[in-house]
Amino acid sequence: MTLPLLPTSLVGSYAQPEWLIDRKKLAGRFPPRTRQKELWRIPEDMLEEAWDDATVYAMHEQERAGLDIITDGEMRRESYSNRFATALDGVDMDNHGTALDRSGEPVPVPRVVGPISRRHAVQVRDVEFMKLHTSRAIKITVPGPFTMAQQAQDDFYGDEEALALAYAGAVNEEIKDLFAAGADVVQLDEPYMQARPDKARAYGLKALERALEGVQGTTALHICFGYAHLIHERPEGYSFLPELSASAVQQISIETAQSELDTKVLETLPGKTIILGVLDLSTHAVEEPEVVAARIRRGLEHAPADKIIVAPDCGLKYLPREVAFGKMKAMVDGAAIVRAEIS
Repeated sequence: MTLPLLPTSLVGSYAQPEWLIDRKKLAGRFPPRTRQKELWRIPEDMLEEAWDDATVYAMHEQERAGLDIITDGEMRRESYSNRFATALDGVDMDNHGTALDRSGEPVPVPRVVGPISRRHAVQVRDVEFMKLHTSRAIKITVPGPFTMAQQAQDDFYGDEEALALAYAGAVNEEIKDLFAAGADVVQLDEPYMQARPDKARAYGLKALERALEGVQGTTALHICFGYAHLIHERPEGYSFLPELSASAVQQISIETAQSELDTKVLETLPGKTIILGVLDLSTHAVEEPEVVAARIRRGLEHAPADKIIVAPDCGLKYLPREVAFGKMKAMVDGAAIVRAEIS
C-alpha cells in the first residue's frame, strides 16, 4: 500500500476494554506466559464474539486517530506472547514450568515436554478479520522464537539453541500463513534480545534467521526495555541493537521517548526502517503534538524521513482507554507537523 511520509502505527497492543478483561488483575502481575483465562470477564462460549467486537473497537479508534498502519490491538491476548506460545504442540498445558522473568522474578511458563511444532495456524483468522474491517495497511504481531525460548521451561531438548530453533520453525510457518492471509507487515516481538544480549548474540540471531527463512513480505522486529507500567527504570542505551543490522528483518522498533535515548544509535542500523518510539508510556499525561514533533526531529537527525515510521515506545495495553487514544492522536498530529515541515 502507498503510505505517506512518516507513517504512523502502533507497536502492537491497544488498551483493552474493562468489560472484556479485568484490567486491575492484569496490571497487578507480570505479563502472563501461560494462559490465564480467569482474567476474561466474558463467559467462554461468548468470548470469541467479544474478542471480535473489541478488535473492531480497537481498529476503529486507530482509524479515528488517523493512524496509517492498523493493528488488531491484540485484544484476544492476555499478553503479547502467551496466546501463540501455548497453541503449539510439545507443551504440557496441565503442568506448567517456572522461569525467571526479565525482572528476575520466577513466573509460571509453558513446560516443553516434546518437539515444538505448530498444529495449526494461530492468527490467520485475526488477519482475515482485520481485512474485513479496514482498507488501510495492517500489521500483525507474533512472539519471536528467542523470547519464547526464554519464557519456557525446557524438559525435552536440553539445549537452549535447539529449543529456540524449534520455536523458530513454528514462527516461520505462521509468518508465511499470515502474509498469505493478507498481512502487510508481520512483526516479531523479541524483548528478551535486549534483556539477555549475550544469549541473543550466541543463538538469538540464528533463531531469527530461521524464523524469516523464505519469507516474502515486510517484516518488523520489536525490542524494548519492558512495559513502562512494570519496569520503571530505563538504561541509557540498548545492550543489543547494532547486531541486527545484518539481519533480514526490514523494520526495527526503537523506543526513544521515556529513556530520552541518544538517537545517534539509529546510525548503527543503516538501510533499516526505524519504527521510532515517540510516546512516553510511563505517564498518563498526554503529550502535546509539538513534543511528539520534537522527538521525531531528533530521529531525523540520524535517519532519513523515508526510513521512519512513527509509533509509541511500546504497547498501549496498560494505559486507560482515554489516555491511550489521546496519546495516539497526539502522535498522529505530531507526525503531521513534521511532515508539513519536510514538504
